Amino acid sequence: MQADLTMGNLASALTLQSEEAALIEELRAGSEEAFAWLIARYHQPIYSLLARTVRDRSDAADLTQEVFVKVFRGLGGFHGESSLRTWIYRIALREASNQRRWWMRHKQQEIPIEQELTDPESGTPVLLKDMLVDPAESPYEAAVHQENRERVEWALGQVPEPYRTTLILRDIEGFVYEEVAEMQGVNLGTVKSRLVRGRACLKVLLGSPDRGAHPAAAAACGLPLGEEAR
Repeated sequence: MQADLTMGNLASALTLQSEEAALIEELRAGSEEAFAWLIARYHQPIYSLLARTVRDRSDAADLTQEVFVKVFRGLGGFHGESSLRTWIYRIALREASNQRRWWMRHKQQEIPIEQELTDPESGTPVLLKDMLVDPAESPYEAAVHQENRERVEWALGQVPEPYRTTLILRDIEGFVYEEVAEMQGVNLGTVKSRLVRGRACLKVLLGSPDRGAHPAAAAACGLPLGEEAR
């Protein structure tokens, strides 16, 4: 029976590889339908990733658009060294890293989640937190009770880089350790170390009675002085 399961998994993996190869060929051939499918499949996950990892969350939509522009332009140089999904996420992480560096250079102030902005389409006032609501719940979001979701997102946002991105990729997006290591350009040991520290930091933050600075959370992460987000 174990042999049957192994053969079944192998057959499934080969089928997925074949389907992905066919999709890549259609994309390279300029198929509008293939690219529309790609955007429909990955737009929301990439937007959610960027909204959680960049300093200015209001830039997540623009960054998401830029990611797909670079995916489209870079298809000719994609040779299947990794899965298509991993490659797209790696591009998104690079864009997030560039955005964080821009933010640090220009020393912008972080926009409060309760800040009132103007909806670009309707022109009516809207809270930033309402603009970031994801209408399609992921398994991670579905597991979090509605009344606790805002607190979890806040706590996740307080976890320093590079621990936050590692948590998002492994615990929220569900990538395996090897994929996380490849996307972040580090070894497996580093990924596991970041996860341990990031989870400890998140646990402390979630256990805090308020949303102020929490020394124990910083200690749990153990971020060395001078280490910057990737």
